[in-house]
Amino acid sequence: MSVSLADLRGRNPEIFTDGCPTRTVLDHVMGKWGVLVLLALSDGTQRWGVLRRNVAGISEKMLASTLKTLEGDGLVLRTAYPEVPPRVEYALTDRGRDLMTRVIPLMEWVADNADDIVARRD
Repeated sequence: MSVSLADLRGRNPEIFTDGCPTRTVLDHVMGKWGVLVLLALSDGTQRWGVLRRNVAGISEKMLASTLKTLEGDGLVLRTAYPEVPPRVEYALTDRGRDLMTRVIPLMEWVADNADDIVARRD
């Protein structure tokens, strides 16, 4: 089933226009680090260090910022345990898991086609 931008705008003329909440969510979810953090968490609950290793190349500052944003959006759950040393785990919420059922096929397509697409540019 294919839906076009015109179809979406038939439901809401402001969708994906400047200032629309859809643009904010799209930026959070599909930005370089947001999508990679969400993809890593689709494998299950992870602690900070494991998550940072699974999202190769992300700085500590960017990981902290991205997690805070995704937590604020209700896509990631942060659980801090009162232990010594402190233990914090991150997991997808129900909404985050629902989102990833839709994003993972896109990520599979990217993985399947990236080499050919990049080779065309060379």
